Amino acid sequence: METMIAADAVEQSNAERENNLRADYAALGEQLDRRGIAIDAILEKVGAFGVAIPSWGVGTGGTRFARFPGGGEPRDVFDKIEDCAVIAQLTRATPTVSLHIPWDKADPKRIKQAASRFGLGFDAMNSNTFSDAADQKHSYKYGSLSHADAAVRRQAVEHNVECVGIGRELGSKALTVWIGDGSNFPGQVNFAKAFRRYLDSMHEIYAALPDDWRLFTEHKMYEPAFYSTVVQDWGTNYLIAKELGPKAFCLVDLGHHAPNVNIEMIVSRLIQFGKLGGFHFNDSKYGDDDLDAGSIDPYRLFLVFNELVDAELAGAEGFNPAHMLDQSHNVTDPIESLMLSAVEVQRAYAQALLVDRKALEAHQDDNDALMATQTLKAAYRTDVEPILAMSRLKSGGAIDPVATYRASGYRARVAAERPAVSGGGGGII
Repeated sequence: METMIAADAVEQSNAERENNLRADYAALGEQLDRRGIAIDAILEKVGAFGVAIPSWGVGTGGTRFARFPGGGEPRDVFDKIEDCAVIAQLTRATPTVSLHIPWDKADPKRIKQAASRFGLGFDAMNSNTFSDAADQKHSYKYGSLSHADAAVRRQAVEHNVECVGIGRELGSKALTVWIGDGSNFPGQVNFAKAFRRYLDSMHEIYAALPDDWRLFTEHKMYEPAFYSTVVQDWGTNYLIAKELGPKAFCLVDLGHHAPNVNIEMIVSRLIQFGKLGGFHFNDSKYGDDDLDAGSIDPYRLFLVFNELVDAELAGAEGFNPAHMLDQSHNVTDPIESLMLSAVEVQRAYAQALLVDRKALEAHQDDNDALMATQTLKAAYRTDVEPILAMSRLKSGGAIDPVATYRASGYRARVAAERPAVSGGGGGII
């Protein structure tokens, strides 16, 4: 298997840090042992956990007003795969890539071959009917799957079916459908008719799914439609999944909720009724900010994973959530942000595995609110970094991914190889 960063560079970086890591790991192991937790068992679970990298995430994002390109931005899906390979090599936490069509459209055989060089697989396919491609016949300015014009809806359905076909060649097993359909003014659309048209379109897409595929539908309160959005909240998303059938599930993007919404409770509800499909992990301060996972509210991320681990340990029927990042990087190196975000998702998982669930249940049954919340805090406050770093070391990754990446000079090298991208464009890519 090929690597984008020389193995000896990773080994040298690790050699400088390994003794300290082993001492920290041993100290944490003693601490956890006093709590009745075997550190090696947590290490094994963390090592088996992975999160998909979004192909679009390795490029530089933008605001609604401008975009400022970064050096060495990927020119095509093949450059993106190389950048994703760096993240996978150093973190050992991102074994798959989630592609976006038509942004990543190319010969599927070439794409699969390029990924196989680095041992990468493919997670869910993502369709795009929220912007217009250069060669498409009908515009999505006023909607796609819910458009009043049947010809536009037909085009959008066919695009999603095409994504399924590409995904089958790549070995993907899921399709994520997010639409920007909605309205900016009261009276612009008939809510019920638009939703009916959307459901009719989705039934056609659902019918094209292979038997072993899943369909993820994604809700979003606003943007680009600011008055109403066809799939605006998790309740509507749940109705869609129920309407379509057993292969349809809800995708939870952490930024797609109203401020102060209890996202972890939504996750619990979707698990309870068998419709949690997976996640787009990111973080937010004001709205759908697409910030690095865990950068604003790491406790919320932990609380989400508390629900996931609870379901995992309980053996919830059909529980198999997909884990993906979905971020926009405007002022950081996207590779560095994605590496740290993957680690933060792993961190939340590891912390959630440390929750004393017997004690928590007892406190809940006794209505002891203080001790129940302190039980969660005891797990959250535990520094699990030695577990995460040891997992990377044992699997051939980097103890310190960012330091190793920076020392490798990868960004400077690809900046010299890839032509500079001009700035001035608007919108998040």
